[in-house]
Amino acid sequence: MTTEELLEKLNEIQKCKCETQMLEIKAARQGCPRRLYDTLSAFSNQDEGGTIIFGVDEEENFNECGVYDPQDLQKKIAEQCLQMEPPVRPLLTVAEKEGKVFVSAEIPGIDIAERPCYYKGQGRLKGSHIRAGDSDEPMTEYEVYSYEAFRKKYQDDVRPAPRATLTALDQTLVEEYIIRLKKEKKNLSALPDGDICELMSITRDSQVTLSALLLFGRYPQAYFPQLCITAVALPGNEMGEVGKAGERFLDNQRIEGTIPEMLDQAITFVRKNIRIKTIINPATGKREDRTDYPVAAVREAILNTLVHRDYSVHTEGMPIQIVIYPDRIVITNPGGIYGRLRVDQLGKMQPDTRNPVLARALETLGITENRYSGIPTIRRAMAAYGLREPVFLDERGRFTVILYNRMAPDAALPDMKLSEKDKALLRFMNIPRSRQEVIAFLGLQSPTYAMQTYVNPLIEKGLVRLSIPDKPSSQNQVFVCAETAEEKF
Repeated sequence: MTTEELLEKLNEIQKCKCETQMLEIKAARQGCPRRLYDTLSAFSNQDEGGTIIFGVDEEENFNECGVYDPQDLQKKIAEQCLQMEPPVRPLLTVAEKEGKVFVSAEIPGIDIAERPCYYKGQGRLKGSHIRAGDSDEPMTEYEVYSYEAFRKKYQDDVRPAPRATLTALDQTLVEEYIIRLKKEKKNLSALPDGDICELMSITRDSQVTLSALLLFGRYPQAYFPQLCITAVALPGNEMGEVGKAGERFLDNQRIEGTIPEMLDQAITFVRKNIRIKTIINPATGKREDRTDYPVAAVREAILNTLVHRDYSVHTEGMPIQIVIYPDRIVITNPGGIYGRLRVDQLGKMQPDTRNPVLARALETLGITENRYSGIPTIRRAMAAYGLREPVFLDERGRFTVILYNRMAPDAALPDMKLSEKDKALLRFMNIPRSRQEVIAFLGLQSPTYAMQTYVNPLIEKGLVRLSIPDKPSSQNQVFVCAETAEEKF
C-alpha cells in the first residue's frame, strides 16, 4: 500500500477499534514482536492474505504509539518471514503521522498448491495456522492433510478397503456395471473382466477399492461403519429444543448401504418428514401436491454430499448429517470445498473433482450427470418454488448446504384468512391429535364432513401436518399444528 493508504488504514482502525479477518495490530513500541509466525502463516494460508499494522497498541484502546525504529523493525520482520516455509515475501510500507512512525506489512496469500505455509521451527503439523475472525488458530491435522491431498492428487476414493475381498461385493451389480462399461467403451469390450476391474479401479492390485465397496458392496458399513448418513427431524428450530410432548426427535434414522441405496433412503426420509400441501396450480386449475422443498433440490444436495465428501482416513469416522428443522434442512458432509474453488464461485466455474473415479462410475450407472450441474439445479429449483436462495458454507473441513422453506420476500403467500373455529382447532392441535379427538372437538357426527370442511383446508394451507403424509387416510394418522400456524395465529 502507499503511505496515503496506510494513513487511511490508521484512521479506520481508530473508528472501528478492532482487528479483523485480514488485519492484525501490533504495538512494536519497544521492539519487534518476537513471534509473528502464527499470523504470517494464517495470512499466507487465506486467499486474500492480510495486513499487519505496527505502531498501534490494542491493549491501550488502540492508542497510536508509533514504532521504536522503522529501519530495524523492517529488518526483523523480514528475518521472521524467511523462517517460514515457503518463505513469506511481505510488502512493507512506512508512514509518519503527528511525529510518530508506523509500518505496515502486507502478507500475500500463497497459491493453494503451496499451502500450508508454516513456521519451520515447529514443522508442518504444529507450525501451520489459519485465520478465524481476528485470531490465528492452529490448523487441524485434517486441514494440513487436505492441502497435501490436493497438491499430490491423492485418490482416496480408490484406496484399498482393508479386510474386504471380492465376496464383499454383489457380483450381480459388478457384472451389470461391467456390461455397461463394455457398451460405452469399445476399447474395453474385448478385455477379460478381471482386467477391466483393475483398469476401472474396482480392484487395485487385486484388492477391493473403497469406491467399489460403496457402489457394489453387500454391506459397506461392515468395513466403514461411519460412512453412512445420520438423519434426524427436530421439533424446534434449534438443536436441543424439545417438542410440546417433550420429544427430542420427531424422527431419527441411520441410513446405510451403497451410495445408490443411501441416496434413495435419504430422499424417502426427507419426504416423510416435510409437509405436503395440496395447492391449485394457477396455470392448469388442477389440485397438485406440493412439498415444502423441491425434491430435485433435496436430491442434488444429498447426492453432492455422497459424491464429493472426503473419503480419506481422516474423515472415515464422520458420517454425513441431515437435520430437518421446521424452517430448514441442513445437510453437512466431511471435507470442505476441494481445490481452488471458493463458495462464491460454486456453480459458476468448473471445480476440481475430489473423487473422480467414484463420480465417473456414478455417471455410468446413470445416477449423476457428472457435468457440474448440481449447484445450478439446486438454485433453479428453489427459485422456481419461490423460496430463499440456498446457503452454502465451507467451514474448516466440512461443507454445509442449507435449504429454507420460508418463501422469498417477493413470493406470493397463501390466503391465511381463518374463522374463529379454525383458530380454535389449530390451538387444540398444538399437541398431536388423533382423527377421533379432532372430530370430538368439532362436535360433529359426520367424520367425512368434519375432515372436508375443517381439517383438509388447513392441511392444504400448510397449517396442519400429518404424521403419515404418504397415507392421509390411515387409521393411525395424527394431526398437529404446523410451525407456520403457531407463528401467525
